[in-house]
Amino acid sequence: MHRRLQSAVSLHQAAGNSPSLARLTDLVRESNHRLKAIETLIPPALQSAVKAGPIDGENWCLLVSGNAASAKIRQLIPLIQSSLLRQGWKVKSIRLKILIARKP
Repeated sequence: MHRRLQSAVSLHQAAGNSPSLARLTDLVRESNHRLKAIETLIPPALQSAVKAGPIDGENWCLLVSGNAASAKIRQLIPLIQSSLLRQGWKVKSIRLKILIARKP
């Protein structure tokens, strides 16, 4: 049985060929831009604990490593949301999801 080998395509090429993948790529890019736009609002010691999460319409999720970091970021949500609104992003809510470290 002979298999036909297909050439590998880059993520960019694949996204160009699939509207749903292109939309997903755009959402990931936008989420990362939002995080970059608000990173100065996050205390330097916590910046590495916060990652850009999924966007669902006008709702945005931040991924936070640990309960303590989540508690502090939760206090900053009104400030983060107003900053994003001033910068032109329509964000009705920001939710936090705590990332659980897996044990090896």
